[in-house]
Amino acid sequence: MMKTLKYILFLLLIGIIGTAIYVAVQPNEFDFSRSTVIKAPKSMIFNKVNDFKNWPDFSPWIEKEPNAELNFGKKTSGVDGNYAWNGEILGEGNMKTIAVETDKKISQHIEFIKPFESRSNINWFFENTDAGTKVTWNMTGKQDFMTKMYTTFAGSIEENTAADFERGLFKLDSIINADMKKYSVTIDGITEYGGGFYMYKTTSATGANISQIMGQQYGDIMRFMASQSIKQQGMPFTIYHNMDAAESGIIMSQAIPVQNKITVTGDSKVLCGYMPKTKALKTTLKGNYTNLPKAWEAAQKHVAENNIQQSDMFPFEIYQTDPDNVPNPANWVTEIYIPIKE
Repeated sequence: MMKTLKYILFLLLIGIIGTAIYVAVQPNEFDFSRSTVIKAPKSMIFNKVNDFKNWPDFSPWIEKEPNAELNFGKKTSGVDGNYAWNGEILGEGNMKTIAVETDKKISQHIEFIKPFESRSNINWFFENTDAGTKVTWNMTGKQDFMTKMYTTFAGSIEENTAADFERGLFKLDSIINADMKKYSVTIDGITEYGGGFYMYKTTSATGANISQIMGQQYGDIMRFMASQSIKQQGMPFTIYHNMDAAESGIIMSQAIPVQNKITVTGDSKVLCGYMPKTKALKTTLKGNYTNLPKAWEAAQKHVAENNIQQSDMFPFEIYQTDPDNVPNPANWVTEIYIPIKE
């Protein structure tokens, strides 16, 4: 009996030693990433991730325990931005941003206090691609003996965490796209437009190619103005001579305001025009240009319902926001003016 017990203990000892050796030789560090491509401007996604106040919207862990206690620091974005959490499922921990390369990379440090202690580094990478912005969520850290012991039996940190990263990136994609789709249309009422001189170029388009044609038009006008040292004096706008795309196509002039009358010589297709001061019904769209048909519909409905008499001047829209400076289309502002009789 004693010999059998000694034999069993000997085998157990061998097993424990073997397990300890196996655990000890496991990698001392871990490093894994998950990526996705989001069809949105790089700076918009960067700004969303860079502010910890946005994390409850896409965090896969907060999704599991939405009532967990969250404490945001005095600074939540950029270097030294931080927040902490405490919950039954989440445990206790905190995260801090330690380095930022605008629109390129965010480096963070994460610390878990309960139910176990560990520290890791988080890195976010943002890259332009033909399909959109590639977003990479990376986690690195060191593994002490107890961490190795845990991962030996419960699976690696990557196996336990990668699915959460994938879920978080999916949620980030969803909220970014939802944000970009937000829009509002406001009927501002009757106002007075000051008018003035402008450089313009007239063309035709269809509903399918109007955005492409507009881009080409403004490019031609800006190149002409640059060649003649003509300064822009306001935001670009479009005058609609005919808006019925189904009947004869959209006839329109893209225009850029200038200070004075410009005499154009030669065979240039870029000309100088003048718009007199006029009263108009003003409607404001806040949102992507794809929502302009809805804004025009609302404006024209208001005209009809209120028996407003339109003047002989053509309606126009002014683009008050430069998309290059405002990455989120939901924040673009376009003003629609329908000139009316005095």
